[in-house]
Amino acid sequence: MNGFALLPKLTARAKSSKGWLRLLNLLLGRTIPFNRPHGFVIEEIRDDYLRTTAPYRRSNHNHLRGIHACAIATIAEFSGGYLLLSRLDPRKYRLIMSRIEVDYVYQAKERIVSESVLPQERLRLEIIEPLQQQEAITIQMESRISDVSGNHIATAVTIWQVKRWDRVRTQL
Repeated sequence: MNGFALLPKLTARAKSSKGWLRLLNLLLGRTIPFNRPHGFVIEEIRDDYLRTTAPYRRSNHNHLRGIHACAIATIAEFSGGYLLLSRLDPRKYRLIMSRIEVDYVYQAKERIVSESVLPQERLRLEIIEPLQQQEAITIQMESRISDVSGNHIATAVTIWQVKRWDRVRTQL
């Protein structure tokens, strides 16, 4: 779990400090190397909300010079998954994405923004309480992706399995 063990404290500090937010983004680039080339940056994080951006640059382009569908899906996965992870202690809970569905509605020709929301009541009712009785649960996280001009680019739904680490049979 290496760098993930630092995330709860770092995330808490990043909610109120731009310096800590920069450090969080730096750590995430090292902890999740697959996402580094996309240039994802958490712009804002609150208890129940996460806003992530991806630049309009060549490494994110498709053959039509728009942002590639896979980059859009990946920022949505990151946004929903990180918000979920920020609400749960990664030392106690393991998250695995089991499915993603993306509805693309507009071509992205500039920087994109992904926003995800997870209210406290939903966290309690759909994750915390069920995990007291069940070995694992699944939860849907919705991420809305728009461009910086406000055009709705896509809506993604990621399905996550959440399980306590002490119930995981295959360890890292």
